[in-house]
Amino acid sequence: MPDIVVITDTSCLIALSKIEILEVLHKLYKRVVVSKEIAEEFGEPLPSWFEILEVSNKKYQKILENSLDKGEASAIALAFELDNVLLILDDLKARKEAQKLGFKITGTLGVLFSAKQKNVINSLKLYLDRLQNTDFRIADNIVLELLKRSNE
Repeated sequence: MPDIVVITDTSCLIALSKIEILEVLHKLYKRVVVSKEIAEEFGEPLPSWFEILEVSNKKYQKILENSLDKGEASAIALAFELDNVLLILDDLKARKEAQKLGFKITGTLGVLFSAKQKNVINSLKLYLDRLQNTDFRIADNIVLELLKRSNE
C-alpha cells in the first residue's frame, strides 16, 4: 500500500505553529500537502517539506464552498485528486462532509495524540496545555480523555 498522503487545513497549521510544533507533521507523515488556498490562509512561509498543490476541479471546490470555508473546501476537493488520503480537519461541518464522502479524517488533537503514541513527543499534556493557552477551543472532557488514553 502506498504511503498515506496527509492534507491539512489551516486551523491545524495555525494551532501547531502557535505551540511551536509544526514539524510534528513532518515527523509523523512522509507526505504533507496543503492547497494553495490553505497556504495563503496560513499567511506565513511554510517549511520546504510541505507540498503546495493547486486544486484541479475548481467547480467542485466552489460547490463545497457553499457550506464550508475556502480552505476546508479546497482540502476536500484536493483529496479527491490524490490516493490514500488522510484529511486533518478541525471544523465539525467539514469533518462531517469529509466522512460522508468516505475520507479518513483526524484533527489537530488527533495529530498530537498520534505523535505521543509514536514517541514523536514526550508529553501530550505539555502540548495540550500550550494549545489551551491559545484561542484553540478544546472541551475539558476531551482533554481528560486524551490524557487518560495516553496514560498521562
